[in-house]
Amino acid sequence: MAQNNSRFAVVAALIGNGVITVVKGFTFLITGSGAMLSETIHSVADFLNQLLLLIGLVRADQAPDHRFEYGYAGERYVWALISAVGIFFLGCGVTIYHGVQSLFHPPALEMGEMKWAIAALLFALVIDGIVFILALKGEWKNASSYGHPFHHYLRYEADPASVAVILEDGAACLGVVIALVSILLTQMTGHHYWDSIGSIAIGVLLGGIAIWLIIRNQELLVGPSIPPKAKKQIIRILQNNPLVDDVIDLRSRVLSIDNYRIKVDLSFNPKELSELLKKKALAAYPQIENEQDFEKFCLKYTEDLLDTLAEEIDKIEHEIQRHVPKAQHLDLEAN
Repeated sequence: MAQNNSRFAVVAALIGNGVITVVKGFTFLITGSGAMLSETIHSVADFLNQLLLLIGLVRADQAPDHRFEYGYAGERYVWALISAVGIFFLGCGVTIYHGVQSLFHPPALEMGEMKWAIAALLFALVIDGIVFILALKGEWKNASSYGHPFHHYLRYEADPASVAVILEDGAACLGVVIALVSILLTQMTGHHYWDSIGSIAIGVLLGGIAIWLIIRNQELLVGPSIPPKAKKQIIRILQNNPLVDDVIDLRSRVLSIDNYRIKVDLSFNPKELSELLKKKALAAYPQIENEQDFEKFCLKYTEDLLDTLAEEIDKIEHEIQRHVPKAQHLDLEAN
């Protein structure tokens, strides 16, 4: 479900930004506005970055094979990281550079043509706003199902692709407002530095978003532990099982937004295990008449012990996966 929501949000943003890029670029050619150029660069960056996000989502959907036995889920984080770096250098870097340059060397602006810039920005605001609301609505619904505050869900559990769309289109809406204000101030005052200030402000906005996305995707590529709530729930299930004597060690890693790998070292309660085997042992014990019978009994008892332990471990794993569905790769070891 999360994968489908992410893909829908990315495709919607990709189409929307493709249309907006053409409109903004054409308007910049008419007006020569620095803020309008910044907005065009912003939309180009968004379009290319969402294309990278879509590539990551498609590649992450590949089935596991002999080369990558845990699957290709990490692909989405690789491409999302490349996307975030692109936002930083193309979106933030180029925009701030152009803003600073136009601050010292202001271009000649045709004030009469600024109405085209305003119209293009209002059009972009509508499209970006629609995509932003669609992406936000999908992730808000997911956050409600997890029972976490929305900001916590976005920071630690949401798909970075969906988060990128929300942040980029949210920034796009705010960037449009900044560009509108800077263009209107330029028109009202006749001072071109307002246009340059708007361009720099949009660049700083993109830089902040890029840094946030880089940090989040870097965390997921390195492999963070699972959320504390899920970890506590797993430990509680293990400790409540009478067969488990102690949880010696628990290590976990987030493989993808819907896939956890968990390794647990356990010590089992010998008394409880003995009680499970007691009936079988008592039934076989009277049949021992000689050393050969005793060897058969020991062999059968060992087989029953291993089978019983394996069955109980399977039951524990099913119980964990029932409460924590993302725990798809469980490794419970007797210690």
